[in-house]
Amino acid sequence: MSIYQLKPRFQALLRPLVQRLAQAGVTANQVTVLACAVSVALGLGLYAAAAPAWAYGLIPLWMLLRMALNAVDGMLAREHGQQTALGAFLNELTDVVSDAALYLPFALVAPFSGLWVGVVIVLAGLSEFAGALGPTVGASRRYDGPLGKSDRAFVFGALGLYVALGGPLPGWSSALMPLLAALIAWTTVRRIRQALIEAASHSRR
Repeated sequence: MSIYQLKPRFQALLRPLVQRLAQAGVTANQVTVLACAVSVALGLGLYAAAAPAWAYGLIPLWMLLRMALNAVDGMLAREHGQQTALGAFLNELTDVVSDAALYLPFALVAPFSGLWVGVVIVLAGLSEFAGALGPTVGASRRYDGPLGKSDRAFVFGALGLYVALGGPLPGWSSALMPLLAALIAWTTVRRIRQALIEAASHSRR
């Protein structure tokens, strides 16, 4: 199970907006780059400024808006004839960069370890890389969970909200980042395994 499975319903809600954006001349690549630029500015800004706790409330708000923008750029590309080779690269690369920037401020939140936040960032990038490699072996782009991009956005958004509300994280939460790292590693393994199974089934047809 993954929050990603709710995407079709989310897209249905956004479709009227996407139609208006397409009519206004907005492109999928413009939306993709905008979402990445805001993510990087927010994440690096919070980290560099050692932002106060309340500022972490911006993270869940932006995570929700970013999820909408990610759906919008995909719908503009697929449903309005805007698919390009450059867009395919931007879609994958900007997601990894955005995630890294938005997770980084949590390295400053006690009792999290900066090292483990770094491990989560690296593994998150690898999991998306594994998913994107599916088509190279004859499978689809893999979005398997249990901790894909949408699921991670929910977790870090919830953490940002908790920090913003002033609730000190209990000591046991120091184990949260290692747990997330393990779940992301499992996600990567599942994506590889499911891609291989899918590719093998195609080759037998």
